[in-house]
Amino acid sequence: MNRSFAESTARERVTHLLDADTFHEFLGPAERVVSPHLALLGVPSAFDDGVVIGGGLLAGQAVLLAAQEGEFMGGGVGEVHGAKLVGLFQRALVHKPAAVIVLAESGGVRLHEANAGLIAVSEVMRALLAVRAVGIPVMMLIGGANGCFGGMGLIARCADWVVMSDIGRLAMSGPEVIESSNGVEEFDSRDRALVWRTTGGKHRYLTDDCDVLVEDDMAQFRSAAIGLLGQPKPLSLAGLEVEHALLSDRLQRYGDCRDAMDIWQRAGVAEPLRVADMEADAIVRLKNMMEHLPKELA
Repeated sequence: MNRSFAESTARERVTHLLDADTFHEFLGPAERVVSPHLALLGVPSAFDDGVVIGGGLLAGQAVLLAAQEGEFMGGGVGEVHGAKLVGLFQRALVHKPAAVIVLAESGGVRLHEANAGLIAVSEVMRALLAVRAVGIPVMMLIGGANGCFGGMGLIARCADWVVMSDIGRLAMSGPEVIESSNGVEEFDSRDRALVWRTTGGKHRYLTDDCDVLVEDDMAQFRSAAIGLLGQPKPLSLAGLEVEHALLSDRLQRYGDCRDAMDIWQRAGVAEPLRVADMEADAIVRLKNMMEHLPKELA
């Protein structure tokens, strides 16, 4: 039977992503490295602060990885949570693994320690880019029920590769945040179909915000990660300028669109209403057939 990424815990995801019996956890629950802030606010802590970090083998190659636990504060990033991610990336600079993999599931910075969390996010981004700068690929695997939003959404887009399922969601601001700031007329967070076709894996894949689209299946996530081992993307100022130019082009092409289906139709999808019912492999075939979809929009 297929094992769902969305329904698995952080440790189950790690176990089924890596080669059997190869995972070694750093700063596990027994170490009891907890947030210094939550107890002061009367909020329960987790002994791993909601993120599992460690190393293991993937198809026989050494990797470092982190998995966020969405069941603890929605995978929110706090001081210790962020420091563990930073330490993992810093370890990669010393040990030179084949990749650093983050199994992301987070609503962003936890409000209970917002300032510390925001600083942590910036430190994670800096550490991630330092790893990319020496040619170690960084992968983000996104398929949890809480999505990948806020600061983690920014971190994800700093990575070399993003792998998503349709269950996963990726954005800077979550649906409820957009609705609270701009009103339900701008974005109705209760319209689940709208939420998923705007932030979900299919839309992100069709617009090149996601590099690989898979089903909600740990085996498919594992296969995708293996395929990306040893494949860093060049990191340079010229590349960043190209990305900015592509974002400008995206606004020109789709700035007046009100719905993801409008974007798909303009990009060349003949029947955008059918996209919601398509499996991941059908979406991949569809994208390959779309003659007018620009090769890079991210």
